[in-house]
Amino acid sequence: MQCDGKKRRSSCPVSFILDRLGDKWSLLIVRDLMFRGMQTYGDFLNSGDGIATNVLADRLKCLEAEGIIEKHRDPDNRRRYLYSLTGKGLDLTPVLLEMIRWGARYDADTGTPALLLERLENDREGLIAAVRAGMKL
Repeated sequence: MQCDGKKRRSSCPVSFILDRLGDKWSLLIVRDLMFRGMQTYGDFLNSGDGIATNVLADRLKCLEAEGIIEKHRDPDNRRRYLYSLTGKGLDLTPVLLEMIRWGARYDADTGTPALLLERLENDREGLIAAVRAGMKL
């Protein structure tokens, strides 16, 4: 990820997004925030994907540095932080939905709910609006 201060490789927009989100863990954290309603370090750690604690801490830090997520103290437990997507992070909704559509099409064992795929095909804009409004998938 780019948060390490390295110089950009090129001005290509694909290269730009890969520098910010080009690893599996960053995309899965964004997915969990966007579609699964996860908000805490523990939520991400226990998401079932098997991320290591040091990798999780690094990706959260980088996503925050890139302005994709933000963190705030949990008002119910001041020792814990709650993470959320920023406007910049929410702008990734169409990208992740297209990744879901592509993955469901080519993965014979997809776990994507049929209702989600149907809505993605028939009401993509409504689905994007619902996600931006905080709907969990």
